[in-house]
Amino acid sequence: MLFSKLVEALKDGESCVDNYFISNDPEIISAASLEKASSKEISFVESGSYLLEEFQFTKASAVILPSKNNLIEKLPSKEISWITVESPRIAFAEILELFQSKSNNKLGIHKTAVIERNVQIGKNISIGANVYIGEDSKIGDNTTIKPGVFIDHNVEIGKNNQLQANCVIHAETKTGDHCVINSNAVLGSEGFGFIPTKTGWRKMPQTGKVILEDHVEIGSCSTIDRPAVGDTLIKTGTKIDNLIQIGHGVQVGKHCAFAAQVGIAGGAKVGDNVILAGQVGVGNRVKIGDNVIASSKCGIHTDIDPGEVVSGFPAIPNKLWLRCSASFKKLPEIAKAIRKLNHSD
Repeated sequence: MLFSKLVEALKDGESCVDNYFISNDPEIISAASLEKASSKEISFVESGSYLLEEFQFTKASAVILPSKNNLIEKLPSKEISWITVESPRIAFAEILELFQSKSNNKLGIHKTAVIERNVQIGKNISIGANVYIGEDSKIGDNTTIKPGVFIDHNVEIGKNNQLQANCVIHAETKTGDHCVINSNAVLGSEGFGFIPTKTGWRKMPQTGKVILEDHVEIGSCSTIDRPAVGDTLIKTGTKIDNLIQIGHGVQVGKHCAFAAQVGIAGGAKVGDNVILAGQVGVGNRVKIGDNVIASSKCGIHTDIDPGEVVSGFPAIPNKLWLRCSASFKKLPEIAKAIRKLNHSD
């Protein structure tokens, strides 16, 4: 793709184009980091604090620069095309999306796919080898389903979805538009519902649904369970990393971000714009308010008010946790001092 075409595409995006210079309108075939970029590749600089050595020696044919940093004069060659934008990182993401869309799978249904009766398939669909789609399911337009995907009966997949290899979508699950389900993720698996009896555990049938709204992404090997009744709901724009467990009946708000190995127990409610760092655990039926941030390995057993930043196990306000953790290394000396006081008595 010619650099001039990339510039025109960015003008329609979110990165806020400020200015640009086109030298011989180079063909751009891919994107790369500054230090690894070669001819016909484009890279970006996020801020003026970026290592100038890498910037001054890049071999990229074009670069994306921040609007408010005077880096143009430091380019290693006047032959390098450039564009200045308000957000170079967003512009680079938009360019990567352009290249990704050009390399999409071929449209059509592979001959080894098994599609049961009454399945509704939209336009511009790509269905790979050994895919199974159960009865009465619906697949929206422009959706890509990679090899080995299992889709049970009465599933609704929205438009522009990406279902990566070997993910599993159980019965009655619904996804919105522009969702990504990565490899080996499982949506709609049975919730962990058992009732203790005198003779052991009695299974509670899990008859509910899992619902994903628009622009939700689910990482590899993550699982979202269906409840006994009602719905497990993931709202618009939420991003879920790899190896995450979301229990039955959990309600997750809009535009949340959960890092790897987060575990959320059944019935918990998570507000909008919540960030849970790696290995955070959320207890059964806990309520987490909007805009909460929980640091890594945090154990949340009680409700958290909106806007709180929490750390530790059990979770406490981050500033208090920092003060406590600063004292941990002093505990042996404190214990020794206490023993001396006891002996002096």
